[in-house]
Amino acid sequence: MTTKTVQVNSLSIAYRESSGKGQTVLLVHGNSASSRVFQPQLESALGEKYRLVAIDLPGHGESSNASDPAATYCMPGYAEVVVSVAKQLGLEQAVFVGWSLGGHIVIEAIPQLPQAAGFMIYGTPPLAFPPDMAQAYLPNPAMAAAFQPSLTDAEADGFALACLKPGTTDIPEGFREDIHRTDGQARAGLAASIRPDGYMDEVIAVAQMTAPLAIVHGEQEQLVNVAYIQSLTMPTLWRGAVQMVPDAGHTTNWEQPEQFNALLEAFINRQ
Repeated sequence: MTTKTVQVNSLSIAYRESSGKGQTVLLVHGNSASSRVFQPQLESALGEKYRLVAIDLPGHGESSNASDPAATYCMPGYAEVVVSVAKQLGLEQAVFVGWSLGGHIVIEAIPQLPQAAGFMIYGTPPLAFPPDMAQAYLPNPAMAAAFQPSLTDAEADGFALACLKPGTTDIPEGFREDIHRTDGQARAGLAASIRPDGYMDEVIAVAQMTAPLAIVHGEQEQLVNVAYIQSLTMPTLWRGAVQMVPDAGHTTNWEQPEQFNALLEAFINRQ
């Protein structure tokens, strides 16, 4: 699948697009990943039916590194990129799907996307300020890697495996390369951005949403605490519940693509 680019200010933003012509969907990946994590969606029957567009965030994949890291490697900076790409590609009425960090980004972008058909997040616990990290996340030493500017091979592998279900020993092709390619300042910038006014209060944001919100969660998730998510007030939550996917961890769309794709299509059609 070929990669195309759009320009957002000084940034060259890469994206991959499926062949479908139906409802548009914009896919936003997580920390130290890239658009190729969505290959099981882009190159599937779902991608043949719907127009799926997956971007590489700044400092990730084939997108350029930020010239102003402090302004770009934070929730408002990433959200600006997502909104700009959506406008340039005619995706303002898309379903916006965010995985992990990508989920936080699409929540941040909600006020700037009034025409969005809906939002789906997974691997993303909406965070208040200050964030209740002890409740939102499960204790896992691999989480430290998400905020370190440089990673050893062992740390990168540990982070990749933590994003999968317990007992996984083989790291999928591309995961390791994406982690090492990521601009280290992007990981460090995330840690620095957790400050007053550094990001939107996501707990308030989901409580005040008017657009439909779908939340998907792998039953064998190693990083995010589903009980925390289920405790939040979310009046537009699709089907009134977090959608649990058996035999999947943090990277639900990759580990159980058929189940994930079925949920995404059902959400697109509000079934």
